[in-house]
Amino acid sequence: MGAPDSTTLRFLVIGAGARGNAYAQAVTNATPGIIHAVAEPHTFKRQEFGRNYIWGAGTPNEGQEFADWRDWLRWETKRRKQDSTSTLTSTETALGVHGVFICTLDETHVEILQTLAPLHLHILCEKPLALSLSDCLTVYRALLDTTPATTDINSDTTTNNSESNNNKDKEIQPKTIFSIGHVLRYSPHNILLRRLLLQDRVIGDIVSLEHCEPIGWWHFAHSYVRGNWRHETGTGDGSLLTKSCHDLDFILWLLSSPLSPPLVPDPSKSTPESNPENDKPHLPHLITSTGTLTQFHRARKPSLAGAATNCLTCAAAQSCNYNAVAIYADRHLSQGLHEWPVNIVCPDIEDILRHNPEAARSHLLSRLSEDYDVSTTVAKDIAQRPWYGRCVYESDNTVCDDQIVTLTWSDEGGSKRAKTAVFHMIAPTEKQCERRGRVYGTLGEVEYDSRSIEIYTFGNGEKRRVDVPRQPVEEKSHGGGDYGLARSFVRAVDAVVNCGWGVERAQRVHVGCTLEEAVRSHAVVFAAEEARREEKVIRWKEWWEEKLFEALGTGSSCE
Repeated sequence: MGAPDSTTLRFLVIGAGARGNAYAQAVTNATPGIIHAVAEPHTFKRQEFGRNYIWGAGTPNEGQEFADWRDWLRWETKRRKQDSTSTLTSTETALGVHGVFICTLDETHVEILQTLAPLHLHILCEKPLALSLSDCLTVYRALLDTTPATTDINSDTTTNNSESNNNKDKEIQPKTIFSIGHVLRYSPHNILLRRLLLQDRVIGDIVSLEHCEPIGWWHFAHSYVRGNWRHETGTGDGSLLTKSCHDLDFILWLLSSPLSPPLVPDPSKSTPESNPENDKPHLPHLITSTGTLTQFHRARKPSLAGAATNCLTCAAAQSCNYNAVAIYADRHLSQGLHEWPVNIVCPDIEDILRHNPEAARSHLLSRLSEDYDVSTTVAKDIAQRPWYGRCVYESDNTVCDDQIVTLTWSDEGGSKRAKTAVFHMIAPTEKQCERRGRVYGTLGEVEYDSRSIEIYTFGNGEKRRVDVPRQPVEEKSHGGGDYGLARSFVRAVDAVVNCGWGVERAQRVHVGCTLEEAVRSHAVVFAAEEARREEKVIRWKEWWEEKLFEALGTGSSCE
């Protein structure tokens, strides 16, 4: 990180839900950066977040607590104006932030990103970037804004624009660090897997890959039948985007992304030399997909349930796997588990447990009893919120609970060989989000799950298990991916703010994924969804050029 007298990196978290807390914990525990401010509409969640990561047992300082991100924006705009004309030192004025974590609902990302872009803050946005390809490209254009920031956030640091000034003829690059919440790239397990496959080439050339995300039977019901991610709008924002976009990104990272920079960048070393051949991604040739909503619709409803629409009044509840009382109250709360998913149903459950533990179950059941009558309730009102006690067979969900995506690469010569990948997203599973897969190569095959990697070599018939580095605290968060992503983002920001690096270099060495690459991996998801809905084969290059032309008037950007 920076020198001993370097600036302490400060970050704003917008959205104090599960993802906001995950990144705040990682920044606080594993980086020299600090969480400086929070914007969150829910009072208890905001104040609990502040106590845990910002002001502790004290009270927030000016500029640290906001009920809405727009309130912070107004405050920050005013602060910058005052700071630009003030004669006070930076320690005497209200402090701003160097970067922002956007951890709000998916549909809010575009507005927040577009609005914050002119502030030239470093940004980490939770996945997905946006809910349509056109919105992804809108964000891409906004973050490529070349207008320089005229006022730094505190006047105690200076922005290094020498790289952009010295490279005016190069392709336009973002002026700030940008990261997307594709956490699978950053777990120790997956970093090791990629090194074994691409750098050590333990199975030679990759011929095919099978990758599965088992979502988990009750997890799918919680998030994608009763919860916020249960609707598909027809533009691709189904469960493939909201749940598994980082699985497709993971596949592209293994099979498409260039080898340089190093798989595990060493911040003490200079930027590695680029290999023009390796710097070009090997993109898929064909994309297909099939999928459906198999379980969670009225035709699958148990006959014993009759006309019941809520688990608390259903005669079939005791024999139903998806009984909300059994899932949230018996399986979790009664076992002393009051975090996710219980705190999603009742965000203030921890406060209630703290002051009146006996009331917690009654409060939870009260929330689960909330229901609606489809004949009298406006569809828009139903769609605007989750219904965690609603019968899974009477919900308004539309997303797939079983989907397969197939990617095919053509032979382009050199290291870019023909290969295939199959991704399977499946809901009714024992394992919950514990990915597993198998990679077939010319010299052997690799089998992996979320904790282990096993290599079989054809020539000698040897099978060996590779030890994966384990950090028990960190691995609870996407196998360490949350921590890895937070570290990479903070390192990149530190390199720019404190070490004088240009943004492009810091992005490449520390984040290892460009804005362009993040947009393109989202585009592959939208292509797969179009293939599924229209029952067709997508020819990637032609499809992508057409989409770029429609959105940007050119096919030369974001390729």
